[in-house]
Amino acid sequence: MRLNGGYLESLQAYLKQKRQHAHRVIHRFREQDQAFLLRSELQSMFRELCAEPEGELLLNSPMQQMIDWAQEGALDNTYCYLALRTRVARWSYIRFQLDTLDVEELDVSSYLEARERLVNGAGRLENRHVLELDLGPFSREFPKLQEAHSIGRGMEFLNRRLSSQLFEDLGKGDRRLLEFLRVHQYREQQLMLNEGIDDVQGLRSALRTASDYLGTHSEDAGWETVGHQLRVLGFEPGWGRTTRAMLENIHLLLDILEAPSPGNLERFLSRVPMIFSIAIISPHGWFGQAGVLGRPDTGGQVVYILDQVRALEREMRQCIYDQGLDMEPQVVVVTRLIPDAEGTSCDQRIEAIAGTHNARILRVPFHADNGVVPQWISRFEIWPYLERFSFESEREILAELGGRPDLLIGNYSDGNLVAALISQRLKVTQCNIAHALEKTKYLYSDLYWRANDKQYHFSAQFTADLIAMNTADFIITSTYQEIAGTAEGVGQYEAHMAFTMPGLYRVVNGVDVFDPKFNIVSPGADAEVYFPASAGERRLTHLHDEINGMIFGREMAGDIRGVLQTVDKPLLFSMARMDRIKNLNGLVEWYGANTQLRALTNLLIVSGHVDPGLSGDAEERAEIQRMHRLMDEYQLDGQVRWLGRHLDKSLAGELYRVVADRRGAFVQPALFEAFGLTVIEAMSSGLPTFATLFGGPMEIIEDGVSGFHVDPNEGEHAAQQLVDFFQRCSNDPEEWERISQGGLQRVEARYTWKRYAEQLMTLSKVYGFWRYVTGLERAETQRYLEMFYALQFRPLAERIRN
Repeated sequence: MRLNGGYLESLQAYLKQKRQHAHRVIHRFREQDQAFLLRSELQSMFRELCAEPEGELLLNSPMQQMIDWAQEGALDNTYCYLALRTRVARWSYIRFQLDTLDVEELDVSSYLEARERLVNGAGRLENRHVLELDLGPFSREFPKLQEAHSIGRGMEFLNRRLSSQLFEDLGKGDRRLLEFLRVHQYREQQLMLNEGIDDVQGLRSALRTASDYLGTHSEDAGWETVGHQLRVLGFEPGWGRTTRAMLENIHLLLDILEAPSPGNLERFLSRVPMIFSIAIISPHGWFGQAGVLGRPDTGGQVVYILDQVRALEREMRQCIYDQGLDMEPQVVVVTRLIPDAEGTSCDQRIEAIAGTHNARILRVPFHADNGVVPQWISRFEIWPYLERFSFESEREILAELGGRPDLLIGNYSDGNLVAALISQRLKVTQCNIAHALEKTKYLYSDLYWRANDKQYHFSAQFTADLIAMNTADFIITSTYQEIAGTAEGVGQYEAHMAFTMPGLYRVVNGVDVFDPKFNIVSPGADAEVYFPASAGERRLTHLHDEINGMIFGREMAGDIRGVLQTVDKPLLFSMARMDRIKNLNGLVEWYGANTQLRALTNLLIVSGHVDPGLSGDAEERAEIQRMHRLMDEYQLDGQVRWLGRHLDKSLAGELYRVVADRRGAFVQPALFEAFGLTVIEAMSSGLPTFATLFGGPMEIIEDGVSGFHVDPNEGEHAAQQLVDFFQRCSNDPEEWERISQGGLQRVEARYTWKRYAEQLMTLSKVYGFWRYVTGLERAETQRYLEMFYALQFRPLAERIRN
């Protein structure tokens, strides 16, 4: 995107007229002696300059505007380069000549090339011929959103934009809709329309006649009463269970044929019987229902998928019932079979999912040249196994479901890639869910990929992400921030728009967040497990002795450290994996360093192992050892209770409520959190919640209304926020209740699995429809990505194996 001409002219004029002031800014950058500067560093340096004598002259100048927009900087011996984010997901690039202060605008490729030179060195041969990935030309004619506030509302946009276009060419759209309705079958049972209707005029006539006929029957009459005559007219089951429902759908379709509207089209498509079976792909980790949470690579994603399955099956059963059909929906979660299962169920090929009628986990092993891979493999190491896994999973899915699934859902980078491979072979609608994209979690992970590749293999992962994102029919995220960030910070997907991995390839147009494939569908917490502490009749009181023993017991066994000396104080509670990003050590340090907070509360941590020797993950061991050092340093053994346990859902749900009984609070201190299921769980239990402002919790919580935002990088301030809250609660008991009720109301309005399942099912049907009638499969993009996969991803994956 080019800079607004007026701004560039005003900046150039300022550089000439106020050269001395402008030079101070560039000189200060130069003094840092850093090749790359973060946004926070740029802003901090500018604030320092403004505080110096005559520094106020920089305020409200074009230089301040430049710093407000700047997301990153780079400096070599000649130039200062800046990436400017002038609006959400709108980027421009400029450079200053350090001596003359001449400024010019750059295209994205030139900016990325400059960053490569700083990493590689100017004389390196690999700078001269670089593979550039540019997917932009393939979508020039494709409808795109224009406004930042519309990002994540792709289905709504498509329905508005395409519903009118579809019917502009008289008869053409009607005919496509007719053909779409005639393709629906379930195991050779024809649905919706039969061969008795073969043109649009015949469809209109049949709909009118059917409407008149159904009007003569009771509203509650079913297909067994009216079906014979409807079949003669050209109709098949699927229009509704009752005459009333059939009439609603017939009138909806007549309205669409008369004058299509986005709302009517969405409502009608949501009622068409299209989704009977779903395959959910999640290869990495220990995917099971018990004894797996807290193991490496195994946490919120497993909980998310299991809750998702239950919600989707319920919604599918309800939809099929409402459509007047008698079929059993099928949902399979396809994951990896691990022969060395360490006492878990991960070595079982099939495992029924509790709380469902017919959903199950289907496990497929990884294969190496010498046979099945027996042991767990880190999510960073699994890339060489995924292509073969996709073929073997495809075969197992077809056998298990008795045919192709109607929808494929990929999870995380690996699952999304496998879903992409399978969906292209089976021609099935593909949905992607990232959960978390690693690129934004590690500073300069793209620029310095070589330094990290031995441990993290980002080269393979980022390549897989690009392929899967651009292959998906639609992508769902939990929050807007996940896609496009905030006015201040870059979104996870936005970070994939343009980047470079020096010496490998350069992405000048990778992911377009204005693409209508993006949709926000927020998950919830299991309402059977996570409910308010005030719901006394539902409480699991038989667990209270066990929970009280966990919290206030006097023992310090191998999985416990710390004994709470004063038991009548409110509890600060946090539960997460022992992971650097989850930042539990940060929370312990905030608590240890704040004497007021220690006087007001006790701290309860449920995470990982207490004994580092029990962990098989290097990062987790390092975090465990650091936790021990912090507890020693601040002498916390009488005020912090650390449980190295993995709680089942029922116990965890009641634990939240016990903490709420004692007027405590939940703290989620992550450095970054893509969504934050524990935040939803805590709020669903009526527990006031403090959570990171980086990522999903920023949207989940309305600060000061339904909880509080904390900056994990400002530990002293975060601790003071907690102190202030508990002091307010001490002075006014209604304060705790106000935040508790605010959290409950927020969850009920926005974050339930029922709402999630309804939205996801509607998305699947709408995108399936548009794919069928408009060619949304984007064949040209797909061929390009197939080449990129073969020439780039496959060699990178094989390099990991070798």
